Amino acid sequence: MEASKYLKDIQDIKEMMSKSTQFISLSGLSGVLAGIYALLGAVYVNFLINTHQYTYITLESKTFKLILLTAFIVLILSVGTAYLLTVKKANKLGERIWNPASKRVLINFAIPLITGGIFSILLIRQGHYGLIAPITLLFYGLACLNASKYTLRDVRYLGITQIILGLISVEFSGYGLWFWVLGFGIAHILYGSIMYYKYDRK
Repeated sequence: MEASKYLKDIQDIKEMMSKSTQFISLSGLSGVLAGIYALLGAVYVNFLINTHQYTYITLESKTFKLILLTAFIVLILSVGTAYLLTVKKANKLGERIWNPASKRVLINFAIPLITGGIFSILLIRQGHYGLIAPITLLFYGLACLNASKYTLRDVRYLGITQIILGLISVEFSGYGLWFWVLGFGIAHILYGSIMYYKYDRK
């Protein structure tokens, strides 16, 4: 009887320590929806590219501005959905959305992501369009990998997948849009579904 009580106490302590160091309220469903947004955005961008009147898309062209607007809308929808569903899951688990663990996740995710964003903008200004897809996938993967130390382990595998896709896409620079579909679309849907069935349905 005494031994089982000690085992239960140890289990409770381990659970408390895990909750204090890891942010477990990430929603798998938000990953699925982010992937769907990305696929819809990619379909529209592909339409814009195919209907563009000229051989090259310049920074001043209407097509390029529409592509940027599409990317921005997909980003806002993905972040907004992730926030709303994560808040909902946190409330369900009795966890505060803004705590030391979530702060660590955000900081470790933001540093590589912002660095990659700035690097991508500089590449666009220099006209290195073929490297945009690899760079965004690589830095997003590094962001996921960096943040995974403080959240669900599945985020680590999502990050590794993005890094691999980013490296492969360097070799096939003319197919950047399709690597975005694989990375930001299909990979998000796949890992989001896994996380949903592993954690959210409990």
